[in-house]
Amino acid sequence: MTLLDKDFLLTNEWGKKLFFDHAKDMPIIDYHCHLNPNEIYENKNYENITKLWINEDHYGDHYKWRLMRANGVPEELITGDGDDYDKFMAWAGTIEKAVGNPVYEWTHLELQRFFGIDEPLTTKNAPEVWKKANALLATDDFKPQNLIKNSNVKAVCTTDDPASDLHYHKLLKAEEKESGFRTLPAMRPDNLIQINKPTFADYLKELGEQAGVEINSFRDLVKALEQRFEYFNEMGGRLSDHSLLTYHFAEATDEELDSIMKKAAANEPVTGLEYDKWLTMFLEEMMKLNKKFNWTMQFHINSIRDLNKPMFEQLGQDTGYDAMGTQPDIVDQMAKLYTKMQETRDLPKSIFYSLNPNDWKQLVTLMGCFQEGGKQKMQFGAAWWFNDTAEGMDTQLRDFAQQSLLPNFVGMLTDSRSFLSYPRHEYFRRVLCNFFGNLVEQGRAPEDEEYLGKIIEDIAYNNAYEYFGFFPDATPDELFGQHENRFQY
Repeated sequence: MTLLDKDFLLTNEWGKKLFFDHAKDMPIIDYHCHLNPNEIYENKNYENITKLWINEDHYGDHYKWRLMRANGVPEELITGDGDDYDKFMAWAGTIEKAVGNPVYEWTHLELQRFFGIDEPLTTKNAPEVWKKANALLATDDFKPQNLIKNSNVKAVCTTDDPASDLHYHKLLKAEEKESGFRTLPAMRPDNLIQINKPTFADYLKELGEQAGVEINSFRDLVKALEQRFEYFNEMGGRLSDHSLLTYHFAEATDEELDSIMKKAAANEPVTGLEYDKWLTMFLEEMMKLNKKFNWTMQFHINSIRDLNKPMFEQLGQDTGYDAMGTQPDIVDQMAKLYTKMQETRDLPKSIFYSLNPNDWKQLVTLMGCFQEGGKQKMQFGAAWWFNDTAEGMDTQLRDFAQQSLLPNFVGMLTDSRSFLSYPRHEYFRRVLCNFFGNLVEQGRAPEDEEYLGKIIEDIAYNNAYEYFGFFPDATPDELFGQHENRFQY
């Protein structure tokens, strides 16, 4: 068997049939990623594969960075100002050691699908790969918009601050028929969750100016947020996303919240209890707004950020110094929040992710308590980050199937900053098809291709299309015409 041959991850005949006949050619809705809308709009060719693959303008692939550090690569050749060719060679030396890591498989999937390079990347063939990849990167097919369109992506949801003017989203919206896909904002209010930052007062002013509201109280903040929901909604926004590193349910009065907000704005220390009260009441208001606008609220929970403080001070956040969180009662605390909001009928559609798989059974059973109000209103999110492996995906699918209705799952997302990450959908679809193929082989699912094929097609694309409502005006085929994935084998 060769590396990533046509049947990789497919260990049974039914899995192969389902993948090749039902999953492979389905379009993609990438409902959560970290692509920059300005790069999508500007649509410029990348200078070389290092700029696209490893780092560009002080952000990049922290998955790769962690592995390079583990291989002894100096920081100059990771996030520093080292020569791009030397960085690529350092990555080639790292990937040789990464077998068994999903990044090894993603890397070679991208080389195969986009660049037609089938052999494993090594320090020996890296100079040749560098030349071939860079020659292709200079062509029109490798401009960001064509990388998206030619991967058969119909919608991309970026991650955007509530105070954003969404300038590039407006420009992209005007040109979406030409680009062949829809770029939509998703609201991520980290700056209203991380109130201990010294920039909190400046941020409240910025948000107020964008919303046309002078923010002097918690209720002013809620008014400003409602205006931002209206604006994002006009721009096609249908999701918010919330990172809860830890969470403890604690309610508060408006007077208490005003006091907490003033302390934070004055850079005075906020106690743990005060922070819990702020976060709880802020989330309650966000849930009400998500429900009002019929959005989907995503929760990413139980991670630990920026553990290496000296490197955080040097490089900033999202540079590879995060780990799995271990708050044991975080799902219990979220259950209190959901119970409270159900009493007032303010529960929005929700997707739950946890970085700690010990939370998964709790999460998937929690969501089962609040399902009324639509088909699979509560979703158990795709295996996230450190769990984004073949084994992690298989476990997530099994937990979803055993405790809810897996055929209603909205499927995969890239959660990536790279325009080359769309083969992760293929990777997921292979695991998905193999999962159902195993059920057939064990006599636990019928040998019915029409039935199983519809399930696969729904999880790959149709469920996300229906659940999020990104295309209320016309279908993607009506808007953009039909496209194929030009980067398949």
